Amino acid sequence: MTQLSSPRENLARAAYQQLKLDIIQSHFGPSEKLLMSTLKARYGLGVSPLREALSQLVSERLVTAESQRGFRVSSMSIAELKDIYDARAQLEGLIVELAMARGDDLWEAGVVAAHHALSKVNHLETVEDQLTQWDERHQAFHQAVADGCQSPQLLVVRQTLMDQAARYRYLWLKQTVFSQQALKDKQQEHLILFNAVLARDPQAGTMMREHLMGPVSIISQVLGEQGVR
Repeated sequence: MTQLSSPRENLARAAYQQLKLDIIQSHFGPSEKLLMSTLKARYGLGVSPLREALSQLVSERLVTAESQRGFRVSSMSIAELKDIYDARAQLEGLIVELAMARGDDLWEAGVVAAHHALSKVNHLETVEDQLTQWDERHQAFHQAVADGCQSPQLLVVRQTLMDQAARYRYLWLKQTVFSQQALKDKQQEHLILFNAVLARDPQAGTMMREHLMGPVSIISQVLGEQGVR
């Protein structure tokens, strides 16, 4: 029998999801103090679910807890950006190599379906709709590839690194997804990667590492323009 979540758990989950999205999308900036009064007013929630949400975000390194002084959005830096992205790229390269060695026909079918959906992203009515659709399908494609590694432990570590990279990724998305040429270039890049993975090309792992490191220079420039070092 499926155990139903309690109302308290549902409130904490809602607080976590909303606050995490606001941090990723820079509604709350790096190092900004997270005042409980502000959060209560914004989300219409009480102190208890908000504290649970903040504690979970501390574990994901998006928020820092200050002894007796509440919570603050974690800082950002170019050094952290490079470290997170390098770790992601190295792990993802390994995962791709394992996926090609272990993946079966059903895995291939999932990769094909996810790539087809990604290739169908076109300019939508609003900028936010396009960003959301691209990011959802982009992540779904990479998840479909990664699933072939058949290692739950590696996939947990992968998700942790993706959570830590989320704020940096959002800066890249805003810079790259909204022009027709950028969209076309990204679709071509993913097509090349897709073909290499399905062909079980020994170079696919290296290609994935290079693919994931691609945004670093763009994000570094954006951070520099914001005064982040």
